[in-house]
Amino acid sequence: MLDTTGPADVAGVRRLARDGLLAGSAAAARPRALARLRGGVYTVAWPLVFTRITKPLEHRRRHADCARGLEWLRPDCLDRFHDDVEAVVDHTLRRATGPIGNLEGWLATRLTPATVDAHRRRRGEIGALQRPRLPAWLSGALDGDGWLCDLAVQILVWVGVPATAGAELWPLDGWAARRTELTGEPPPTRDTLDREVERVLAAMRTRPAWYAEHVERPLGHKQAPVAPMPAELPALELVASHERADARLAGLAEQALRAIELRLNRGEAAAAAVASVVRTVFGEAPSSSVDADWLTTALADRGRLDEIVAAALAILHR
Repeated sequence: MLDTTGPADVAGVRRLARDGLLAGSAAAARPRALARLRGGVYTVAWPLVFTRITKPLEHRRRHADCARGLEWLRPDCLDRFHDDVEAVVDHTLRRATGPIGNLEGWLATRLTPATVDAHRRRRGEIGALQRPRLPAWLSGALDGDGWLCDLAVQILVWVGVPATAGAELWPLDGWAARRTELTGEPPPTRDTLDREVERVLAAMRTRPAWYAEHVERPLGHKQAPVAPMPAELPALELVASHERADARLAGLAEQALRAIELRLNRGEAAAAAVASVVRTVFGEAPSSSVDADWLTTALADRGRLDEIVAAALAILHR
């Protein structure tokens, strides 16, 4: 039995790893000793998880604030981080059966398999597909439509993640941005996206047992959407109107950057791609809070357009 004291035994973990005894000691340890071992592994693992998994993921999701550090992580991103660290700890205490001279180096090679396996296991436990793929029969039911087929996969992914979409069942804002990326079309209306989601669900329901197991069952594990306040109650202004406008513009900017990146990847000229996307997203999107005359003037001015293009390319690291 380990004779450690304190909540985490980093030195003991390193010693056991060097001797090839870490997994065996964890399997035989009593609860208090096991807690110290887990704490020790957690202490070593979490910086690696944040640097190599969490931070790159938050950059890909364009969560610049979350990528700054643990204290900046949003609640759902923080939950995902803790799940990933716990997965690495569990993996280590099962798989560290041989001598490990460099624990950080060994952990670095195990981060991806440990977190991916845990993610798939959590999905499988609630009935969600562990590796969401589009079944051939579902593609046929959707006539092979590229966007609808992609939306079907997004639905299969969404039902298996613990996150919620606030008062909504589906993350429609994110799917609207993805639709714009994939199709190059202007942002869809809410009614359009609702109809497309319902069409995909109707196609899935043609296999009732499959739908019940892989869509309805995992959805049942999500927290129920938050009900909106009754209409007769006065609205509580928690955020000033200019802050809401800024948030709206930030969301449109994120959509625009994704669409620009997609067009650049297709080989379009930077100036044409940026001008077209900016005009579409900011000039035609409802409630964009952007003056149309100012936008038209700015895009017609070669110097100002060059500045906008340069700024977009810098953000996209192009």
